[in-house]
Amino acid sequence: MPGPPYLSDRAAALQPSLTLAISARAKSLQLEGRDICSLSAGEPDFDTPAFIIEAAVQALRDGITRYGPAAGDPELREAIALKLSKENGVATETQQVLVTNGGKQAIFNLFQVILNPGDEVLIPAPYWLSYPEMAHLAGAHVKFLPSSAATGFCLDLNSLEASIGPKTRLLLINSPGNPTGRVMPREELEAVAELLRDHPQVLVMSDEIYEFLLSDGQKHHSFSAIAPDLADRTFIVNGFAKGWAMTGWRLGYLAGSAEAIKAATALQSQSTSNVCSFAQRGALAALQGSRQCVTTMANSYNSRREVLTNGLMALDGINLVTPQGAFYAFPQLPQGSLDSMSFCKQALENHGLAMVPGAAFGDDSCIRLTCAVSHETICDGLERLSQALKKT
Repeated sequence: MPGPPYLSDRAAALQPSLTLAISARAKSLQLEGRDICSLSAGEPDFDTPAFIIEAAVQALRDGITRYGPAAGDPELREAIALKLSKENGVATETQQVLVTNGGKQAIFNLFQVILNPGDEVLIPAPYWLSYPEMAHLAGAHVKFLPSSAATGFCLDLNSLEASIGPKTRLLLINSPGNPTGRVMPREELEAVAELLRDHPQVLVMSDEIYEFLLSDGQKHHSFSAIAPDLADRTFIVNGFAKGWAMTGWRLGYLAGSAEAIKAATALQSQSTSNVCSFAQRGALAALQGSRQCVTTMANSYNSRREVLTNGLMALDGINLVTPQGAFYAFPQLPQGSLDSMSFCKQALENHGLAMVPGAAFGDDSCIRLTCAVSHETICDGLERLSQALKKT
């Protein structure tokens, strides 16, 4: 059914976030008095560390409540550039950093300033569900690079090379990944870099928002550090939401060539302008303070990820690629099961279990569950999932 005649074509074509829709339905059932176990959340279950909150409160006391530079507080931009240079091995100057209203705005701004209508964006699947929608809003076409649980969700380099054409403008990389929890090893990133050296028109966006959430023995590699000769056409998206439990603060950043950052800053100056001034002081404190809070949270996710992984592997018919980072698992449903949308809907309505269907991430044979909840909630969810599997 067509939308109202006053809506633009891009607005009519835009799909709302399915993860938010699932959460809304689960909350609605809870308000009706239903016992709901949610394994659908995409955010930490920790409070923001106290020293970060205090920095923002002190900023309020100090009157840091006015407009600021559209690109972000200079001290925060400098701290981000220092962090990228020293911790990630990506030489970065302050003018190469833009502070944004969350990681989403960093991606949105980037797409708007580097993509033209008709450009192609390559997105490995499974993928975070907002990537394609934001590419479409920029007028670009999307080519998916499918992978599967059978291959460990590895990026198929032959498929990547075959997909690159004269209109290909951008390749997306997300490691550790949402929804699979996969961490791309150095060798794979090196192979991607070697392939892209033959295609100078292709830019790279590396989404590194989960960089601190790694299983024991795993290591995060920034693509720009792996291939410094490609740094001038690589953009890093990151933020404070996952590592420091600051989702509601809406603090992200984009780093890359100074020319692109200048353009993205101009776009931001004409849209949202600066990020909340006193919240930026909290982000500065996060970067300059102790990382013990980050380590503590990451260790907790490791413990709970293990509980979720072991529980899923014990279920008949479930095929799981062991997640190596982030706080998700992306198991494949038993062969012959319902599609992921139908399965998740029945699980929620009949068993009070909220999960996200894999269709939202480009794989209708899988479902996404989170370990960013208590051990008790994970165990409860696994029991409900076991019951839901028996009913399909």
